Amino acid sequence: MSSNFDVFSYLHEEFKKRILIIDGAMGTSIQKFRLVEADYRGEEFKNFHKDLKNNNDLLNLTNPEIIRSIHKDFLEAGADILETNTFNATTISQADFDLDNEDIVWRLNVEAVKIAKSVAIEFTQKNPARPRLVAGAVGPTSKTCSISPSVERPEFRNISFDELVTTYKHQSLALLSAGVDILLVETIFDTLNAKAALYAIQDIFDKGTYPKVPIFISGTITDRSGRTLSGQTTEAFFNSISHVNPFCVGLNCALGPKEIRPFLATLSRIANCYVLCYPNAGLPNALHGYDESPETMAPQIADFARDGLLNLAGGCCGTTNLHIAEIEKLLRDIPPRVIPSRPQYLTLSGLEALTITPTTNFVNIGERCNVSGSRAFANLIKADKFEEAVTVARLQVQNGAQILDINMDEGLLDAMAVMQKFLCFIASEPEVGKVPLMIDSSKFNVIEAGLKCAQGKCIVNSISLKEGEKQFIEHAKIIRHYGAAVVIMAFDEEGQAVDVEKRVAICKRSYDILTQKVGFPPEDIIFDPNILTIATGMEEHNNYAVNFIEATKIIKQLMPLAKISGGVSNLSFSFRGNEILRQQMHSIFLYHAIKAGMDMGIVNAGALPIYDDIPKDSLKIIEDCILNRTTDATEKLLEFAQKVNKTTTQEVIEVAEWRKESLESRLSHALVKGITDYIDQDIEEAIAKYPIPLHIIEGPLMSGMNIVGDLFGAGKMFLPQVIKSARVMKKAVSILVPIMEEEKQKLGLELKNAGVVLLATVKGDVHDIGKNIVGVVLGCNNYKIIDLGVMVPCDKIIQVAIQHKVDIIGLSGLITPSLDEMVFVAREMERNRLKIPLLIGGATTSKIHTAVKIAQNYSTPTIHVLDASRSVVVVSSLLNEELKQEFTDEVSLEYAELRDSYNASLKDRRYIRLNDSRNKSLSKRIDWKNFKPVKPSFIGTRVFENYDLSKLIDNIDWNPFFTLWQLRGKYPNRGYPKIFNDETVGSEARKIFNEANQLLKEIIDKKLFQAHAVFGFYYANSVGDDIEIYSDENRTTTIATFYGLRQQSEKDVDDPYLCMSDFIAPKTSGIIDYIGTFAVSTGFGSDQLAKKYESQNDDYNSIMCKALADRLAESFAETLHATVRKELWAYSESENLNSEQLHRCKYTGIRPAPGYPVQPDHTEKRTIWNLMKVKETVNIELTETLAMLPAASVCGLYFAHPQSKYFAVGKITKDQVIDYAQRKSMQIEQVEKWLSPILAYDL
Repeated sequence: MSSNFDVFSYLHEEFKKRILIIDGAMGTSIQKFRLVEADYRGEEFKNFHKDLKNNNDLLNLTNPEIIRSIHKDFLEAGADILETNTFNATTISQADFDLDNEDIVWRLNVEAVKIAKSVAIEFTQKNPARPRLVAGAVGPTSKTCSISPSVERPEFRNISFDELVTTYKHQSLALLSAGVDILLVETIFDTLNAKAALYAIQDIFDKGTYPKVPIFISGTITDRSGRTLSGQTTEAFFNSISHVNPFCVGLNCALGPKEIRPFLATLSRIANCYVLCYPNAGLPNALHGYDESPETMAPQIADFARDGLLNLAGGCCGTTNLHIAEIEKLLRDIPPRVIPSRPQYLTLSGLEALTITPTTNFVNIGERCNVSGSRAFANLIKADKFEEAVTVARLQVQNGAQILDINMDEGLLDAMAVMQKFLCFIASEPEVGKVPLMIDSSKFNVIEAGLKCAQGKCIVNSISLKEGEKQFIEHAKIIRHYGAAVVIMAFDEEGQAVDVEKRVAICKRSYDILTQKVGFPPEDIIFDPNILTIATGMEEHNNYAVNFIEATKIIKQLMPLAKISGGVSNLSFSFRGNEILRQQMHSIFLYHAIKAGMDMGIVNAGALPIYDDIPKDSLKIIEDCILNRTTDATEKLLEFAQKVNKTTTQEVIEVAEWRKESLESRLSHALVKGITDYIDQDIEEAIAKYPIPLHIIEGPLMSGMNIVGDLFGAGKMFLPQVIKSARVMKKAVSILVPIMEEEKQKLGLELKNAGVVLLATVKGDVHDIGKNIVGVVLGCNNYKIIDLGVMVPCDKIIQVAIQHKVDIIGLSGLITPSLDEMVFVAREMERNRLKIPLLIGGATTSKIHTAVKIAQNYSTPTIHVLDASRSVVVVSSLLNEELKQEFTDEVSLEYAELRDSYNASLKDRRYIRLNDSRNKSLSKRIDWKNFKPVKPSFIGTRVFENYDLSKLIDNIDWNPFFTLWQLRGKYPNRGYPKIFNDETVGSEARKIFNEANQLLKEIIDKKLFQAHAVFGFYYANSVGDDIEIYSDENRTTTIATFYGLRQQSEKDVDDPYLCMSDFIAPKTSGIIDYIGTFAVSTGFGSDQLAKKYESQNDDYNSIMCKALADRLAESFAETLHATVRKELWAYSESENLNSEQLHRCKYTGIRPAPGYPVQPDHTEKRTIWNLMKVKETVNIELTETLAMLPAASVCGLYFAHPQSKYFAVGKITKDQVIDYAQRKSMQIEQVEKWLSPILAYDL
């Protein structure tokens, strides 16, 4: 490319024409070379003192040809953009290898660019019309700026914003010096880290050190809850980084294409720039591979493109050049996403997004976290009681604050330090952290200190022209670099504006400077035209409120995109101490100011009376004064104030409703919600109730932690919440430990911990966040933790374990090679004859991998731990002599079954051709000549509306209900109702069963759920593997066709190869046969009830009501089927079965559902919906993935033939797929997509 190549123009033009391709995973590609330690060291680091294996960035210096060949493979596959091999090329990340020398890190980046550029130039010269570009990869580092690594110290951070800026600037300068075309800030799990990188990049561009290049930004949604690791939603993340006007923004890593789609769709909808996506090829499976092959992954990416979601696509972990080639092929002819027109609204964010539109009601900014305005808050801060101070913030949010104003300006406080400390506390409190912050200070260094602690998009309060234009512009530019909106006070060099004209003039002058000289978006500008105190006794103050209101009207006319705010409490300072009067004044003032155009205000959320509820006599007196209607309005208000009962200035924190519940419920609630405020008094109460302190830990505290584990595992809690829960546990245990120690000393016993647990991230892996959380949670439960850190070699693990006589060893790892290292550690532990239980955890690990690959190499129990909150249960079970044997036996049995199942799936299976299986069909063995079908009582459809739920109770199958709640009885007490006799779970099963029936009774009595059904009977005949539906008995008009799939897996006996069409008389037989269809739902009302419980923080009953809706739906299907068999079709009139026999399908006929074993194709549901007009008649809908809404719905077909039975089609071969696609007039690729689970071949 020539030196005058304009990368901005080129990308703009290309993105308008086509979807560009970025490369795949460098790490995955490197793994194919199976490098050893020496390959990483090369000659330069041959004698280096520390292991360097898996330091992929080092290969830029020691083995550059490998990196060059990988780049070449990706360009040959069709990539337009190469990422440099610099994901961990920062001083912070390289410190894990003791390679944080700035010169070495600089070389890592420069050489990476040179390698990539040389390959890109080579390919560009071959085809100059298609230049290949190089993106400098800027990774997230191994630290997080928003989350504390210490649960006891939520304010602590192991990295600062300034340190991140320094390391990112160093890397970015190196990348730019070597000539990258793009800077890609990627795999963002903590937005504050990304903001530091973007701050550094902007600083370089502002200083003109290097010409600007496009900035690409890619975040990482870590799980299906739709949040980053630091807790932000997709929209909140975008709001936080949009200030740099990224050329392209998107998502990568952590999730596969299926899981990432909804979050990509959100981003594509809101982003006013180009959008990228390069997901993982699924997650690593048991064999260290990835489930998404090129042929399965590429069509999903193509679906993204066809839906208009993409401008740039590629692959992350697990993707190779083959994936990229397939993606490029399928995306070649699909038009790119068109950038939507985004309205110019003020967008803010905490953990969640806040968008202020013209239809948004008045925005409440909570005022009580201000040391100048709240004596109670100030006293808490001065006493270093930050957790209690967070309670003030939490109550503000609970009372309706949508933004929190934070101000620490007080003469005796170190405002910078206190501001940062409090913001770090807030970051660990999700219920507070979800709202945007207003960083409020008269000192700009305090404002900047606060901005360095907030990952969301904040508001700065405030700057003004008081010190002149130069400083005003400097401060505005800095605020813009942090991505914050700004409040502008109506001050200038001459002082504070009080009249209307001056207020408007200063705001207009500020607006022009910000928009024309600084480049501030007008929608990010908020004016405070000065709410000043009235009723002071000075006549010139009487019109202050009116002036604010009039100025607001004019400002909104002149600058309609700007917002208006103000500190409402300033209005009533004359009446400090008279809170009732002040609140009424604020409400009346806001009533008029909002009508004039005021958008937001700093108020005590929840303390404002409704305007219409203010007594008429008060209203007139106060309103006369605010609007300055009469000359004696102030005197009248002063007289009136004497009659109003004064309230004390003491702020009382309301006792929440949950404090009225039982002790056990309060402890559980505090753990789940992460509230430490009352833990001291609750533990004191528990000590009085429980004679043995240990029983408090093992009882209510552990019950609460188990709930946390369930919620975390279900994606209903995210990382900051789990850490808060652990902190509550820690505080509770810390109160109990001295008491337990005292008791043991009285008995002459030495105080012991609950056990010693060694934790280590295995050699070659530097990821430790998950491991640290496990250590925190276990430490909270009185286990001594020996944390060996990261990249720990096997010999050190074994040496320390023996030296300290540890009780448990826990291994952690994130990258795929760590799985091999864990296998090696297990073998070495066996060779050294250790008998210490081994726990396995980390993102790439799984239960199946642990069972198949690790556990078989170590004779002592080896157990996969799903997440941190489960670790306590596993460890306590292993170290409890009474529970250990039973627990390990259960795990051994489960793992053996997993291995058997896995090994069975690997055996070669043999299949017969489709034509051969058809020749061996059941239909060919049935004597159709002597078969006389029973005609249903009607032909067509019927509807049951508001079916009586009480009629469904007797047919409920409770076994799946207990499985849902993970209550499983042991032989001979498996299944309902025998489970009630089970020694382990019987009492709990009985309890939950009774609670379910109580709720079920309420649902039925109050008609909280509605049940509807539509069903029909039709003339039918089979034609080969399909079933034709006719309009009448003459069978001349086919109104629908149900398509069938036939078994092909070779059978050892002479059994027929089944297809559902075998149960319907062939058309060639001349017999008129019949088929039925149905769709039922008991889910109408269930979502509303569940949401009601969720709004009450009652996850238990929310889950319960959904479980009951599901059970009722299945019962409805069973009940309707029985009615069909005995009455409506009446082919089995004499049937007399009890509920257990019904659940075991002892009846004649079947009711198979599309998507299940008899017919695994979900697309057949569409035929049922079209035939019966299901949506129109009973309002059961199908989603684009053919799920039913409401979820508690069942559909299917009715077969009456006496030989019809349930079966599984099993795996099918390509010949049947081609035949099926032709019959259904579908593309083969579409059929393969829907039938992928049953394909006997790889795509």
